[in-house]
Amino acid sequence: MHIRVLGSAAGGGFPQWNCGCMNCAGVRQGTLRALPRTQECVAVSANGDDWALLNCSPEIRAQIESFPALHPRAARHSPIAAIVLTSGDLDHVLGVFSLRENHRLTLHATPVVRAGLEQGNTIWRTLCRFEGQVTWQPLDGAARPLVPGLTVRAVPAPGKPPLHLEASMAPDEGDNVALVVTEDATGRRFVYASSTAGITPALRAAMDGADAVFFDGTFWSADELGTQGLGTATAERMGHVPVGGANGSLAALEGLRAGRRILIHINNTNPLLREDSAERAIATRAGWEIAEDGMEIVL
Repeated sequence: MHIRVLGSAAGGGFPQWNCGCMNCAGVRQGTLRALPRTQECVAVSANGDDWALLNCSPEIRAQIESFPALHPRAARHSPIAAIVLTSGDLDHVLGVFSLRENHRLTLHATPVVRAGLEQGNTIWRTLCRFEGQVTWQPLDGAARPLVPGLTVRAVPAPGKPPLHLEASMAPDEGDNVALVVTEDATGRRFVYASSTAGITPALRAAMDGADAVFFDGTFWSADELGTQGLGTATAERMGHVPVGGANGSLAALEGLRAGRRILIHINNTNPLLREDSAERAIATRAGWEIAEDGMEIVL
């Protein structure tokens, strides 16, 4: 199984277009030991020919161009055979609308994520240019075919409706899910939990023993935005468990049995982006890697 990180940053990317925080200013000026990152999206394949995207970021066109395996092989063709949406957050779904050029798409999503995209959304018409342009596949607790050689199942992950739907849709278990992707031939599996406000027993059990785990690395601390004068919302209010601290994911996942443990969906304010930060050293000592664009894993 081949995994390619196309994008590793949280919504807004790194540097964020309207942010002059220490991290963003430093990476622009070349004074910070950090790499720019596009918004989170991962590609996975069992055979190297048929690929699935886990989320579809607003920067998907550039991400496709950055990875030749995703380039078309005919006048009208794409190796992208499926797209799995873990939530309805804009940084996870906006890229779908960039793939609207008269091409068939197969989308895997929970019912509530599908409803949030289709219902009352005039932009959805751009994906209805011909009959069957979009085929929906259910995303739930059952292991279902994804692309040749791979299956996917969903594990509910604590979260919330996307910001633009909070006033119109009640919270639902399907608002946010982690993914368990398994290779049929070998049984190897990885868990993709790029956004979660907590770690449930079911989520912990899914990750334990996996060959690789991608986990929410959005914020280092709960009050990260506030302490930098960039906002008042806490990490938890925004649907993310912080990485550091006594109640953070590093502490909660201590002893997790997994072949590789990788933090992804890193916010532009997070000190983990700085390669020489104390926080990066703490995470590394705990056995975690920090995802970066172009990272490749073969299981």
